[in-house]
Amino acid sequence: MPNVECGKPEHRTLNPSMDRIYIRDLGLRCIIGVFPEERREKQDVVINIVLECDLRPAARSDHLNDAVDYKAVKKRILALVEASEFNLIETLAERISEVCLENPGVARATVTVDKPGALRFARSVAVEITRERQA
Repeated sequence: MPNVECGKPEHRTLNPSMDRIYIRDLGLRCIIGVFPEERREKQDVVINIVLECDLRPAARSDHLNDAVDYKAVKKRILALVEASEFNLIETLAERISEVCLENPGVARATVTVDKPGALRFARSVAVEITRERQA
């Protein structure tokens, strides 16, 4: 089994013909967990995102209108995470992928959600999902 650092998407699963935008180590806080002690106050989550898209139009024009506005994507994710409550990190990852794919320039999104301190003796527990735009 390959040695993969927790929270960093494994690049073998990405489409080699697509360009990528990385949003790394986005630290946010939300109510997350199924146990009462987890739901008393917001907890830290660390989010890593890979957006697969065609960056050539933006590179040619050098205009934001032709680019995937990753600042806008981040703002939507921030609003979602901080205003919501989740039982599972799987659900949080799914909702984030949906936000990413709302942008018409994004063909595929890989989302990793780390929950630091979720397990004793472990730095974090993480889930990683990849979702594609449906035709």
